[in-house]
Amino acid sequence: MQAVKSIDDADAPFYLPQGNEVELFRYAYANKLPMLIKGPTGCGKTRFIEHMAKELELPLFTVACHDDLTASDLVGRHLIGAGDTVWQDGPLTRAVRQGGICYLDEVVEARKDTTVVIHPLTDDRRILPIDRTGEILHAPDDFMLVVSYNPGYQNLMKGLKPSTRQRFISVSFDYLAKAKEIEVLVTETGIEEATAERLVSLAQALRRLKDVDLEEGASTRLLVYVARLIRDGFDQVQACRAALVEPLTDDADTINALMEVIYATFGE
Repeated sequence: MQAVKSIDDADAPFYLPQGNEVELFRYAYANKLPMLIKGPTGCGKTRFIEHMAKELELPLFTVACHDDLTASDLVGRHLIGAGDTVWQDGPLTRAVRQGGICYLDEVVEARKDTTVVIHPLTDDRRILPIDRTGEILHAPDDFMLVVSYNPGYQNLMKGLKPSTRQRFISVSFDYLAKAKEIEVLVTETGIEEATAERLVSLAQALRRLKDVDLEEGASTRLLVYVARLIRDGFDQVQACRAALVEPLTDDADTINALMEVIYATFGE
């Protein structure tokens, strides 16, 4: 079964809007519409969902999708214990029973049978049939289905079918504008603004290498990792290598080239 993350009464996670996505989410929730979020790795998709769950005071059931994720992992299964067979709800079923947001992160990574499961929840029926128990659950008004994926990783084998995409309203995320990304680093980590600006400038330079030397650009998430290391006194160059360069590539020549950019940025 998949780990499920629930947002409780802790402080709402910091989120800096890129555009009108907060307002759009509110309208989608009020109109019982499912939402699809597209964007590169580490650009704030999951943080956005956590923020909206807290703002709307809804439980959040987050499922990190992967190649082995099946419909049973989402819906539930019978378990054998103490000489009896007991049904155990999956995270999607719990969200439908209880209300709240069910967030399928990187949905295209899951097996195709999961798509069949979510279809009845993404139209006017808003139902979840559970074949193994004979139940047909009707989603309450406070249930919302949200999925996300990174279009940069799509290929012929992995991608949402047009018939599935058209069941959702969609919004595209990208990396924040420079000033906003600096604000995120300062707010999230307490790092000095001048250092945050250098890190963001560095990330923007690395992102321009996407599809040339790198498969994916430097994410805001990685910048936060670097900033935390530097804030606590770790060497700036080594922090960039450990939390920015090494996660982006395994190629030795590319690592060396990126490190030259790091050295130039931090004046080493």
